Amino acid sequence: MNSISLSNLTKKFGDFSAVDSVSLDVESGELFGLLGPNGAGKTTIINMLTTLMAQTAGNAIVAGFNTRTDPDSVRRNIGVIFQEPSLDIGLTGEENLDFHAMMYGIGSVEREKRIAEVLSVVGLTDKADILVEKYSGGMKRRLEIARGLIHYPKVLFLDEPTLGLDAQTRRKIWEYIKYLNREYAMTIVLTTHYMEEADFLCDRVAVIDHGKIIASDTPDGLKKILEGDLVSLENTGDPGNFVSALKRDPWVREVHVENLTIFITINDGEKRIPKLLSMAQSHGLQITSVNLRKPSLEDVFIHLTGSNIREQDENRISSRHESMTRRMRR
Repeated sequence: MNSISLSNLTKKFGDFSAVDSVSLDVESGELFGLLGPNGAGKTTIINMLTTLMAQTAGNAIVAGFNTRTDPDSVRRNIGVIFQEPSLDIGLTGEENLDFHAMMYGIGSVEREKRIAEVLSVVGLTDKADILVEKYSGGMKRRLEIARGLIHYPKVLFLDEPTLGLDAQTRRKIWEYIKYLNREYAMTIVLTTHYMEEADFLCDRVAVIDHGKIIASDTPDGLKKILEGDLVSLENTGDPGNFVSALKRDPWVREVHVENLTIFITINDGEKRIPKLLSMAQSHGLQITSVNLRKPSLEDVFIHLTGSNIREQDENRISSRHESMTRRMRR
């Protein structure tokens, strides 16, 4: 049974398609990830599924209800943790939860029970009476997760749930998300541009770029797109002739260059490294570093889109800055 079904979901802003005919199904109880760079369309999809934004075309069914024709029923059955903080820092943790529960019409006796439960789930029972303004960033994120659970949603949406958190706090949030999915059989949809986050958490992942889903599978299934080992060679010099020679060899599955590093996908990488070094030397290259590893989701993303997420983020920021500068000069 599907908790979410999308059919040709589209969102346009003028002539720009932020989400371009996306179709996918998320099964009940699944932990599903939307993976992609900033600006790829992840948050726009979440905004449509949570009824915060109307779609231009297509259909979306969430928790059994149509987002276009029955948005109130959708809202009653979902929880949302937004990318930007939305807590009232002038209230205590418990007061934030109590107010949110009242908004859902939960009676006082039941509210008290549920507040105690969700505070325990996220490990904030002993912080319930402290003003949120005194919470750390990780504590605030955990409280937002508790707030999203207070009405027992069928589907929980997490938009960049660990953005800006340190590595230790991020790992704790991952464990909470896993716990919720396992103990409550809750369908969870999260957006992220952290590759390791999607790999650790998700049953399935959809890679989205420029508003389109370009691949969808389990993390391990996506990695199988790049069968073989990944060898990276840092070098000094012009790798052009060496790369051309590699592309002619049948045992080389894929090769590309980023800055001074050559990335080569091959089978039996350990056995092939001496051959690679010999070929590099014959083409006048001095190899300064060699690394061998199995493909990651980052490698798959590079394979599918031609660049890594960090580069795409920087390019988008640079483009926006240049556009703003031009407008200011007019």
